[in-house]
Amino acid sequence: MSQNTILNHQEIAHKIKRIAYQIYETFVDEEEIVIAGIAQNGYLFAEKIAETLESITPIKVLLCEVFIDKQNPTEAITTSISAETYKNKGLILVDDVLNSGTTLVYGVRHFLDVPLKKFKTAVLVDRNHKKYPVKADFKGISLSTSLFEHVTVVFEKDNNHAFLS
Repeated sequence: MSQNTILNHQEIAHKIKRIAYQIYETFVDEEEIVIAGIAQNGYLFAEKIAETLESITPIKVLLCEVFIDKQNPTEAITTSISAETYKNKGLILVDDVLNSGTTLVYGVRHFLDVPLKKFKTAVLVDRNHKKYPVKADFKGISLSTSLFEHVTVVFEKDNNHAFLS
């Protein structure tokens, strides 16, 4: 099966910077926010957003890794920081690709058990094939694809890219 590059390294860098500025605008009155990345690629994307945010804003950024079994999202979800740490703070739940919305909606549900000041979502690629009413507040690119196509995001040093196969 052929691969079509949809975002190259430089384009992903631009998307990260734009999303970071959008987050800053949304949370400008906060002293501290939590960037919660869904384990693996979502967390790598969250790290890049957090790094950019720290370079453009005085807001303290806490990183959190969210562990969700993507095959069984109803199983217990855990995070790398305690609920007490993100309680009453602004939080952004981050993933690399929003496909059906299953992972993101269960991630959102997990964080609803704790009072938050503000809650937003961010993705690099929004596939527009949702089966749940979940949306990305901040997105790098919206992509209408067939259900049979697959979007893969690769985070490598100096070679971040996303492709469609």
